[in-house]
Amino acid sequence: KWTSSSTTYVTPSNGDAWAAEAASAGPRGTQRLTEVATVPAPSPVAAALGIAERSDVVVRRRIVLADDQPVELADSYYPPAIASGTALAEPKKIPGGAVTILSDLGYLAADVDEEVGARLATDEERDALRLPEGQPVLVLARRSATADGTPFEYAVMTMAAWSRRLRYQMKTA
Repeated sequence: KWTSSSTTYVTPSNGDAWAAEAASAGPRGTQRLTEVATVPAPSPVAAALGIAERSDVVVRRRIVLADDQPVELADSYYPPAIASGTALAEPKKIPGGAVTILSDLGYLAADVDEEVGARLATDEERDALRLPEGQPVLVLARRSATADGTPFEYAVMTMAAWSRRLRYQMKTA
């Protein structure tokens, strides 16, 4: 059985998973919502959610801060059949996070797939994350699905490579 530092981000709670993670390391963790919109699904999002490319999806874009310094850009995508008419589609913070709303709607993450990569930051990412030119970023893409395999969220987190540590652990017994 694998466990991950991401587990708290796919488990319903009353608090803010990022604030708790940041506080355990010292800084004050906050998030700022920058956009909530219905957009055409980019290819990777459509593939992950099992929908046609360019189909509508609801996106929630956030900038993640540690002591008021940007450390991550987080975009979460949801099929409109799940998100429309819920707080996921509203431009406001959600107490307990999106995972709490999804849980209330019956969407529990039973199958979570994460892919981590590294590349140089784009100009936009450098500006948003206040990075010098030539700085690498880590990109974590996470697909969450129910026990029956229904995908309900695809999230892409782009973070300053120096600011984050991802931890995975396997227990064999």
